[in-house]
Amino acid sequence: MLKVREIISMLPITQVPQVSAYMKGVINLRGKVIPVVDLRIKFSLPEAEATASTCIVVVLVRGSRGQIKLIGIIVDAVEEVANIAQADIEPTPDFGGSISVQYILGMAEIKGTVKSLLDIDQIIAADTVEHITADIAA
Repeated sequence: MLKVREIISMLPITQVPQVSAYMKGVINLRGKVIPVVDLRIKFSLPEAEATASTCIVVVLVRGSRGQIKLIGIIVDAVEEVANIAQADIEPTPDFGGSISVQYILGMAEIKGTVKSLLDIDQIIAADTVEHITADIAA
């Protein structure tokens, strides 16, 4: 959560030619041009039409040269925002060799339901930040 800057409703996205499929384009958020990534495509899930619940989570990520960048991530919905103590985060279970858990930071129980906590630094790795911002600048 420390990396989440804000959660906004969908804005018009300007497409950028010749970028990765998961890179949907850019938005203008109060005068700042922010690249937007579609998590469905990044995770090889089928694309879905935007609904009233679809939103963009704007996160802070660190590039490979240490600079902080804002990146928008399209998500189907945000159910809730919760405070989770580090002590309440369990390690990711071993699902066997065929299931990758590189994007999962850990698991936590919230109101009786187990939630997967995503590792934004793994989802939007430093080299990906450089690639995305280079694509936009080109």
